[in-house]
Amino acid sequence: MTHESQDTRGNPMKKERGENGLEKATFAGGCFWCLEAFFEELEGVIDVVSGYVGGHTKNPTYEEVCSGTTGHLEAVQVTFDPSRISYERLLELFWTQIDPFDEGGQFVDRGSQYATAIFVHDETQRALVNESKKRLELRLKKKIFTTILPFIKFYNAEDHHQNYNGICPVRYQAYKIGSGRERRLYELWNQK
Repeated sequence: MTHESQDTRGNPMKKERGENGLEKATFAGGCFWCLEAFFEELEGVIDVVSGYVGGHTKNPTYEEVCSGTTGHLEAVQVTFDPSRISYERLLELFWTQIDPFDEGGQFVDRGSQYATAIFVHDETQRALVNESKKRLELRLKKKIFTTILPFIKFYNAEDHHQNYNGICPVRYQAYKIGSGRERRLYELWNQK
């Protein structure tokens, strides 16, 4: 079943809620492999798909998105059971997986296709994201560059990008460490 609401410009926003009560959250935070691996481990998360969102090209390929010309960001779409994990909790955890102060990409990956964004599926999500972002900026006393955008269309990435950490664990770990992601996340979120 699809529920419609409107974004701040009056455009329709669709919220996908299955008959089973599952909801979706869509996050962009640099390389989708790393976000997918993180969210897959969470209790209450049913499915995580790597893909592309936010651009103007229909059915984009990885190469097209990497070129930076499609307007799409690498992202994950998380299907979750809100009775087991809340959207607010997913937001809290998302912030700890990105560098929200970097406006030029994430870690070693540079360019608009690696920017951070939260794509909201309805006005409830928008309000929760705005509140969460404001709280984080106040606490850290720094400007957050993560954008909040209406969800429109998500394109699944190619099959070889799905569950990359499970299919190619050695290459995935080499990328994750070599990208500087782990080191920067530790600096941001684990300092005393």
